[in-house]
Parts: sequence; C-alpha cells; structure tokens
Amino acid sequence: MPILITGANGQIGSDLIDVLARRYGAENVVASDLRPATENGRVSYESLDVTDADRLRAIVEDYRVDTIYHLASLLSVTGEKAPGQAWDVNVNGLRHVLNIARERRIRVFWPSSIAVFGVGTPKNPAPQTTILDPSTIYGITKVTGELLCRYYFERFGVDVRSVRYPGLISYKTPPGGGTTDYAVDIFRAAATGSSYTCFVRPDTRLPMMYMPDAVRAAIELMEADADAITIRTSYNLAGVGFTAEEVAREITRHIPDFEVIYDPDDRQKIADSWPQDVDDTNARRDWGWKPEYDLPAIVNDMLSHLKRDLFVVRETAASAGPRR
Repeated sequence: MPILITGANGQIGSDLIDVLARRYGAENVVASDLRPATENGRVSYESLDVTDADRLRAIVEDYRVDTIYHLASLLSVTGEKAPGQAWDVNVNGLRHVLNIARERRIRVFWPSSIAVFGVGTPKNPAPQTTILDPSTIYGITKVTGELLCRYYFERFGVDVRSVRYPGLISYKTPPGGGTTDYAVDIFRAAATGSSYTCFVRPDTRLPMMYMPDAVRAAIELMEADADAITIRTSYNLAGVGFTAEEVAREITRHIPDFEVIYDPDDRQKIADSWPQDVDDTNARRDWGWKPEYDLPAIVNDMLSHLKRDLFVVRETAASAGPRR
C-alpha cells in the first residue's frame, strides 16, 4: 500500500508525512518535491517536478504506489507573479496524476481551496454548490482541477477525493505565498518578540483551520467508504473563522505587549473576494467531519511550539560557542 505525497516539503506535506508514517508505517510512505529532501531518512524521498509525467510515472511504478496525496501547487500570491507556471503546475500536474491514476487504478487526494469562490459567492456562509468566479489564477486552476476530478471519476472511474481548504495555520513550515499567510506570520512575529505589520484590515474575516485538523480531514476522507462520497468536485471544509484583529487579541492574552500594525496591500482585494465562512454540511454528513481546534486552542498550541523551537535554536547556537 505505498503512498506517494507530491509537494511533500510544503505546508500540508510536512505534517502529513509524519501522520501517514505513524498510521501506515514509514516504509509505506514516499515523499517527493522539487526541493532537496528534508526527511532525514524517515521515509523514502524522490525528487519530482509534477509537470514531468514520465518521472512521475517512473516513481509510481518503482514503488508500486496505490494512493497519491497530490499536494504540489503554486498558491494565490505566488501564482499571480507567475500565472503561466501556476497553470502548468496546478492543472497539468494534476492532469498527469489523474492520467496515471486512471491507468493504474490509483486513489487520489487533491486539495482545492476557498479561492474557488469569488465576489459573486454568498459569503456567510458559502454553500457547497454555488457560484464559482475566482479572481486569481490560483482560484481558476482550482476550479479547473475540481472539474477535472469529477470528470475523471465519472468518465474513467478514478477514485479522486478533494476538500476545499480554508486558510491553513501551521508552526512547522513558513508560509508559502498565500493570501492567508498573515494568520501564520503573526504567530512567528509574536513568538520572537517582534511587532507585526498585517497586510489585511483588522476586520477581515476568513475561514481558517489548524494543520492537525487539515491533515486529519484528508486522511478521514481517504479512509471513508467510496459509497459515502457524494461530492466528486470538492467538499467544503470548515474549521474556525476569525478576523485579523481577533487573532491578534487572542495572542495578547499570552503576550500582552504584542503589537500589530495594519497596512493593507494588494492581498486585501483577494481576501475580500473570499467568503467569511463555508457550509460544510455535506462533509459532516457523508464522512463525519468535525474540527477539533477553536481559536484559543490554535493560539495556545502555535505559541507553545514556536517558543519551544526558538528556545532550541538559541540553546543550540549558545552551545556551539563562538566561531574561531
């Protein structure tokens, strides 16, 4: 039952590797990414550009992969800087995965995003089935990907499953070029004793999710009975919603002198086009989805881990002593 993770060094993959290795055994997990391996031998690692179909096929055949968590993607802000590359990675990369899945009867998990919504979508909450009119190339590629997933399921029987992730918060990896990056950067600034300049307004409310919930959602969806899956585009997935000001206020309960300066930039327009909440009734009904982390729990856990990691770095630097 070898499992291949593409984009494994990214925000989701960095956490997913550990959980899958514990659940199914490290020998059954293969990580892949463009960047050099960071896994230190815990699982097998392969260098992979997902736009290279031949290389992808070779890895799948060599390891006899039967499940792919296809995470490789360019996010919203990065995608706006390189729309052609975003299309190639996000759409053609997915198409290569789906073609190989069709040939070899492989199960696929692929994450979509709230970026599929747009100014014409109801914002509080966004329904499961609604207007999709994204304003970014990232959102456009995600809508295209959702339709591809449904097409490959209905036309070829590929068992591909997907969720529309909200903004994701994680302490393991730095942000990767998304519009919701402020909800990660703010914690890193607070943990280091710095002030934070936020690129959205204080009243900007977006749906968010803590990474342990995000990883658990992916695995629970993939472990669900195929007959229970009624959405073959992508399930709405809700975690916790909050404004930029609300997360800053919760942080000050732990760090009273933490200061946030609000200086909205071009990313504000993208944030304004996304919903404030999503209706995930289908996910809750079909495969029992339920988030575990609320805002206080997220803030407490994030700061605890980031402060611990910062302490380890300082201790390591101190023990190394001055260079001669």
